[in-house]
Amino acid sequence: MLWEVLGSALVGLAVALVAGHRFADRFRDRSLVLVTGPAAAFGGGVITRVVLGPGYALPTLVVAALVAAALLSLLVRPRHRGGPAAGRPRVGAA
Repeated sequence: MLWEVLGSALVGLAVALVAGHRFADRFRDRSLVLVTGPAAAFGGGVITRVVLGPGYALPTLVVAALVAAALLSLLVRPRHRGGPAAGRPRVGAA
């Protein structure tokens, strides 16, 4: 059990490193990405381990990677287009 869960956290760290490198301009804080990936994968690995039971290491790691990717996708912000008020009316504009 310990190896599956630790492996899940390492898979989450790998997902976070790849996402942080590939989409560096889309994340606000790199340290938040590097914490969220392993934590999400750890949680996904534990839940999968509880649901499936022992002996399912590969599905546990796959689900852990999917949970990490899903939670990291919540941190992605839209691409920056134009100035800070592009497409929005300014407050106090007449």
